[in-house]
This record gives sequence, structure tokens and C-alpha cells, in this order.
Amino acid sequence: MRARAMLLTLVLGVYPAIAIAGATEWRRYVVPSTSASVDVPVTIFSEDAGAPEGGIGRRFLTKDRRADLTVQSVPNPHNDSPATFLAKRSPPPGIQYKRVTPRFFAVSSIRNDRTWYNRCNRARGYMNCVLINYPAAEERQWDAVVTRISLSLAN
Repeated sequence: MRARAMLLTLVLGVYPAIAIAGATEWRRYVVPSTSASVDVPVTIFSEDAGAPEGGIGRRFLTKDRRADLTVQSVPNPHNDSPATFLAKRSPPPGIQYKRVTPRFFAVSSIRNDRTWYNRCNRARGYMNCVLINYPAAEERQWDAVVTRISLSLAN
């Protein structure tokens, strides 16, 4: 029992914003020109990292820069299906999680000790996407945060 209490103290000390979900403040971020929107945990992703490459939106970082979140609308001028759009992006080999429907795709894996997660929803002329990168060793602590971000993505 004492070891468990010490571990909890360590987790709460090192990952306070992730470990204490009740203390996490969320705000809706909207890409003005496309109306894509998503819930962003602003107590976790507190740093503005500017515009993303290859799309319209915003990048956010954790204060320690160990994790990042990109919210963007990527042009899809041919209105490709999520499967076709994903294939054209040449995703890296070894994807551990992949779900593709007519409305969206979600893919995730680990590269260089970092978990990456990407979800894109099909919209007229765009794919509205969230991309999240964080330390793979912290995957359990990030599960609820990634799930909420992903499920809140709207066109």
C-alpha cells in the first residue's frame, strides 16, 4: 500500500494536468475559415506554437514541450474519401491502430519513443484533423485526454 501511495504522489507531481482530470480546463478551439472545432485542454496544451505546416489551424505545446497538439483543416480539393486521403498521405509502416469509415479515419502508433495519434474528419473541401504526440511511456495517463480531443472534433 505504501508503494502505491508513493507512486501516486510521483505521478501527481510529474503529470499534474494529466493525472487530475478534474483540474483540467477545456476550451473549444475553432478554425475560423473552415468552422472545424475541437475541445482543447488548455491547462495541458498551454503554449501557442503557431500555424501548422500544410493546413489551416493552430499548434499547441505543453509547457515542457514534451507533447504537442495540432488542430488543422487540410485541403481536400477532390473530396477524397478518408481511406483515399490517408493512402495519399503515405502513412508510416507499422501502424498499431487504424480505423477508417466513410466519415473519418483515426490512426496511431509509436515512433522514437513517442505515441502519435491522428484523426481526420471528412468535410466539404477539407479534412479536419487533430494530431497529438506525447511520450509513449505516458500512454495510460494520456488515454482520457486523447479520447476527449478525438471525439470532440467537429466540422
